[in-house]
Amino acid sequence: MASTADSAATGERRSASDVAGVVVLAVCAAWSLITAAAHDGRPEGMLLAVLAVAAGYASGRILGALLPVAALCAGALAGLGLAIATPGPQISLQLGHTGATTALLTLSCGAACCAAWAARPPALRLALRLGAAGTAVTAALLGSTTGFFTCTGVLLCSLAAARARRRGPGLTGLVASAALVTGATWAIGEDALPGGLTESLEGQLTEHRVLLWHDALRMARANPGLGVGPGRYGELSPTVAQSLLPDGKPHSAPLQQAAEQGLTGVVLLATAFCWVLYALLRSPRTTPIALTTGAALTAVAVIASIGNALSFMTVTAGAGLLAGLATARPLTTGEPYDVLTPAGRSDSHPVS
Repeated sequence: MASTADSAATGERRSASDVAGVVVLAVCAAWSLITAAAHDGRPEGMLLAVLAVAAGYASGRILGALLPVAALCAGALAGLGLAIATPGPQISLQLGHTGATTALLTLSCGAACCAAWAARPPALRLALRLGAAGTAVTAALLGSTTGFFTCTGVLLCSLAAARARRRGPGLTGLVASAALVTGATWAIGEDALPGGLTESLEGQLTEHRVLLWHDALRMARANPGLGVGPGRYGELSPTVAQSLLPDGKPHSAPLQQAAEQGLTGVVLLATAFCWVLYALLRSPRTTPIALTTGAALTAVAVIASIGNALSFMTVTAGAGLLAGLATARPLTTGEPYDVLTPAGRSDSHPVS
């Protein structure tokens, strides 16, 4: 009887996270339409991003239930293939594809690590972890230094997750990490850091990108409520106007939201990220899978804070797919899953 009650309570909490996700995505779409109407903006980009996340998440839930290991393996291979198919480093730098390449490699590594935790045979687990390590090597070969570090970080977090008894503290730490990077990005854009530190970071980020951030925050200060309208940053940015190959983006998702959709847009973006981590907190899959997915998605959030990764549908759909795979309840009987007890402790039991 107690087990039945615990399962019912867990199901109610998962339903609550699903409802929260629908509400958050719907509000994000509605706010983009409101701000577009106020300033004659173009909300299509935001609407496509919301649709890509929703479609990826729904597909992940379905595939994760039917093929809990194979779907993760296929996702890892697809992400790696898309990253390799992206134009080379020099062309990517000109067209703004570097963030997308890095994010896809990170998602691919996260999916491979999750597949390793979901697999039963030790030989298969080892092969999948070697594949995840190979993704980091591929990032280095493609010239993506950031991708190498993010893939390595996801792999190390995945291995460390084996010792985690509870997923809550780990996911909280991931939220704090994303907030710290976003705050640092905002501080650089506001010139709020000490001079020596700012110069050092500008050398890594390039002066052009920092100028783009200055423009975004200038627009946010002028229009804190509704922003300048979705898709209008490129029209109003002096730095973009002076660029030889402009892509019309500030190369920072939070700052783009602040400029185009005001502070409410930033709050909605943060809420969407927190919802995904909350869904992982309530996921029936094992704690290592939840924490590994959280680490991969946090790495993508960090990449999006200093780049334009979320401007590509392959990245937004891939992030949603990985989140869906990691929150699905497998229908097969071969994989263990976690049951959240009333005391908040996460125990692993075989599916029955």
